[in-house]
This record gives sequence, C-alpha cells and structure tokens, in this order.
Amino acid sequence: MPPGHLDAAGCNVPSDQVFDAVVAHLRLERELGGYAAVPDLTPAKSALAAMAGAGPGDVAFLESGTSAMAALLGGWRLEPGSRVGYTRAEYGSTLMLLHRLATQRGWKPVELPVDGDGRLDPSELGAGLDLVIVSHIASHHGVVQPVGEIGARCRAAGVPLVLDVCQSLGHVEVRGADATAYVGTSRKWLAGPRGVGFLIVPGLTPAMDAAVPTLRGHLWTSQADDPVPVPGAVRYDSSEAAVAAQVGLGVAVLEHHALGPPAVHAHLADLGRTARGVLDGAGGWRVAEPLDEPSALVTLRPPPGDTAESAAARAAAASLLVSVVPTARAPLDLRQPVLRVSPPPGTPLETLHALARALAR
Repeated sequence: MPPGHLDAAGCNVPSDQVFDAVVAHLRLERELGGYAAVPDLTPAKSALAAMAGAGPGDVAFLESGTSAMAALLGGWRLEPGSRVGYTRAEYGSTLMLLHRLATQRGWKPVELPVDGDGRLDPSELGAGLDLVIVSHIASHHGVVQPVGEIGARCRAAGVPLVLDVCQSLGHVEVRGADATAYVGTSRKWLAGPRGVGFLIVPGLTPAMDAAVPTLRGHLWTSQADDPVPVPGAVRYDSSEAAVAAQVGLGVAVLEHHALGPPAVHAHLADLGRTARGVLDGAGGWRVAEPLDEPSALVTLRPPPGDTAESAAARAAAASLLVSVVPTARAPLDLRQPVLRVSPPPGTPLETLHALARALAR
C-alpha cells in the first residue's frame, strides 16, 4: 500500500496479484487476439455472487456502478404512476437517472424519511411502494443502513429492493439483505481495477430487462417482435468490455475470500472507529457520522474559516491522499463539501495522526 493512502472509498489500490493478472491478460490479448483470449469468468462471478448470497448466473459485468444502475432501472418495466422510494442520501447520478425516468415514464419518486444520522427507518417501508432504492453506505457519509431489516420489510410487502453496494461490498456484510438486485463497482473496497461495475440480480422477474438490448444478452426473433432477453443476468452484460479489468476484479474478490470477509469487515470497522477518535476535533473539524459507526468511511465537516479543499491540499503536502466530496454527490443532503477519509486495510495509526496534524494547521 502506498504510504499515506486514505482513499479506499474513492479508488483503492489493487494488490500485486491483481495488477499482474490484468497485465497478463492484456499480453494474452495481444498474442492471441481479444476474442480468442476471452477467459472463463465463471469463477470470478461465482466468488462475487457469493458475497451477496447469489449464484454466478446472477452476475453481469458493466463499466461502472453508474452504468449498472442505468442498465437496471432503464430497462425495468414499471407502470406509469409507480411509486419509487429513495432517501435524501442517494447518490447524485442515481437521483438524476430517477428524475429522468420519472419524467419520461410517469414514475412518482417518494422520499423516504431518515433520522438525524441519515439512517432509514425500516418501519416506514411497506405497502404503497412499487420499488425501493437504497445505498447501503452513501458516498458522502459512513452510516451503514440496516439492510437486513429493510430487505425483510420489502419482502413482506412484495416490493423489489435495489441495493447500491458500491461503498459496502468488501467493506461490511451484505448478505442478509436478500435484495432483488445489487449494484456495485470494482475500484473501491474490493480493491479491483477501475473500469468494472457489476449487477448481482438474484431476484430477476419478467418485468426486468436491460435498458439496451445486445446480441450477447438477447435473441432476435423477427422485426415484428421485441428482442427476447436470454435467461439470467447476462442480459445486462456490456456488449464490449475491458476483459482484463474483469479478470483483475475476479482475482481481487478471490483474495477477499481468502482473507476471510468477517475478519476484513471487523478490521475495517475498527479502523473507522480509530480514525474517528483521532480526527474528531482536530483543528475544529468534526466527524459527521456517529463515532462508533461500524464502517471505515469517515467524513468530516470543516470549522469556520476552513474548507475541505484547503484541508485536502494540506494533506497532499504531507503526502496524504484524502477526498473532497462535492455537494453534487448527494445534492439533497450536502450543503457544503465534506472531507472524506477512508483508510484501507493495514493503515498505520501514525498515518491517521499525521492527517490530524495536517487538519490542525
């Protein structure tokens, strides 16, 4: 891990084994040709699916979490007037997508109430909704949503649940949510390469299809009929892809399994609590989420006279990499940019103290 790296929630650092797997596949494509070099990605999909309690046929690879969400929601056949629940903490691009689909198709977005920490109350879920979208952990604060209870409520009401796990898979436990679909990305807590997103869709129904049909995921019957999706999540697969990055993601997920997900989750939760204890109050900066929140995504609000951008620059001068989260990431929830600190596994305590000193300058 490069010294001073505190941005696992933005773009984590792939291991040497992941890096080598990507380069090796690129070399194979150069030698054999891209199509002749296509690997069997079933082991990678199996390992990824297992993290959500699904099977390899439930996994599709796309270019990013954003493209995965667009493929999923864009092809979902909801009737005009359908009520789609979301929270004010939802990611900016998902809100834009939902707004456009609501305008074009007559969906009715419904903002679900949250408490002062931004946590959704599962008791607010029930009849009257046709779809629910929840970010397990948002991009701009480290609060972990109670997805087990949310999933149980949605199942009892017969409401499909889309769970955004971009900030949670590889970070906290995801199994138990029993969602209809999971939207994720490679480059964050899974420490895979950039350029790979994915869908895990164990709850596929006839109303669900990709926004854009492809020859890989659909069958052409005649000009008079709509293309017919093939069985399973492959209907969502990108028609063209950076296969080497998909190979790298598979290696990263297998590494995560080898380390033991419960141990990784516990370690990251401890890192997050430690980081909040060290950073809260440094230079007047205050942690935004509860100090004992079991995540390693830590966000800080600036004191009067300081800004997230200035603090990030001071951190960079001290060879520390942190993120500034702009208001566009959560336009309904953020009033000013926040500083995001997300220590990857193995972060030394001294690195957190070095950041505290940079904040205090």
